This record gives sequence, C-alpha cells and structure tokens, in this order.
Amino acid sequence: MSGKIVLHYFDGRGKMESVRWLLAAAGVEFEEVFLTKREQFEKLINDGALMFNQVPLVEIDGMQLVQTKAILNYIAGKYNLYGKDLKERAMIDMYVEGIGDLMDLFAVLPFLPPDNKQKQLANIESKAKDRLLQLFEKALAHGEFLVGNQLSRADVLLLEITLMLQELFPEILSTFPKLQEFQGRIKAIPTIRKFLQPGSARKPPSDEAYVKTVKEVLSHLFK
Repeated sequence: MSGKIVLHYFDGRGKMESVRWLLAAAGVEFEEVFLTKREQFEKLINDGALMFNQVPLVEIDGMQLVQTKAILNYIAGKYNLYGKDLKERAMIDMYVEGIGDLMDLFAVLPFLPPDNKQKQLANIESKAKDRLLQLFEKALAHGEFLVGNQLSRADVLLLEITLMLQELFPEILSTFPKLQEFQGRIKAIPTIRKFLQPGSARKPPSDEAYVKTVKEVLSHLFK
C-alpha cells in the first residue's frame, strides 16, 4: 500500500462525496479508483479490503478504512477539522449527524421511480425549510463558524448540503441571510474555492449512468 490516499468508489457523489469535500478542505491530494464492474467489487472483498463487504473504501496511513462515519471521523481528526476539545467535538458530531439525516434522503433520490422521487423532493424541501436551515441560521448568529473559532467538518458539510439544496431549490436560502453569508465565507477559503472550480474532484448530481453502474456493481442489493 502506497503513501497516497486512494478512494475506491463510483464516479459519482453517493457516500464518498463528503469524504472528497473534507480532504479538499484540508488541502490534501488524493487519487480515485472508480468501480465500474462487479469484478472490481468482488476482488476488493476477496482481498479482504472491505471489512463489511461495502464501499466506500479509503486507503490512508497504511489502513483500509470503511464505513463512511469512521472515514470522516479519521480525516477530520487527522487534519484538524474536529474542534479543540471533547465538548467542541460533541457539538460538531451533533451538527454532522443532523446534516447526515438529510444527506441520506439525497442518496436514495436517484434510485427512486418518478412518482416516489417527487414525494422525496417534497420531503427534502420540507425537512430543510422547517427544521435544518432554521437551526443553522440560529447557530450562525453567534460566530463565523458553527463550533468554536475555526473551520470544522460541520462547516464543510453544511456548505456541501446547502449547495446541494440550491441545485434542487435555487431560492431555498432566500430567507436565511446568515446562511448566505456563511456560504460566502466558506467558499472563499482557498482550498474550498479550488474544489468548487471546474475540473476538480467534485462530482455533479447523480445521473442515469451513475445509477446503472451502481446497480450493476452492487447487483446483490437490487435483486
């Protein structure tokens, strides 16, 4: 295993996109191996690389990390995106878990039939407007960052989810001025500004080709 960070996943957002965001925010370079065939996935299993027979998989510091939360925790801790003490870490975790609940709704969206997709979109918009965005608007009234006085994984993932929401609902932040200001500040951070430029490792919204590939590689989940 080389010293390079290698991400094994599909060429799409899914459960790996937040990992890409955190590494990019930390200014850390990484390589990606895209899964396109069932055989690649089976080889990872046979090689013992997937503890729970699931991706994403991240090779880092001589380890083969799986489980998205564990991966994000490690990266945040390694690159100083996890607060200055245990109390700040607890706050960061709470914010991240709340964001994750909405992220999960996004993750299944491309795989839903049209009728269910419209219901899911309405559900996403409702949960965002009625709770999540109000909560974060209030939290940002007290400072530039969600927790403490430095950038954390909570800030990075909040920017990620708000940009995802705006892709679906362009005016969703119109009544949340603190969140708009927050977006501007975080997007101006050089490493994040670079990640938001065309040609970066940031992935576009999932399309039919992504769904087709996922269903082929993980065919056991779609029987």
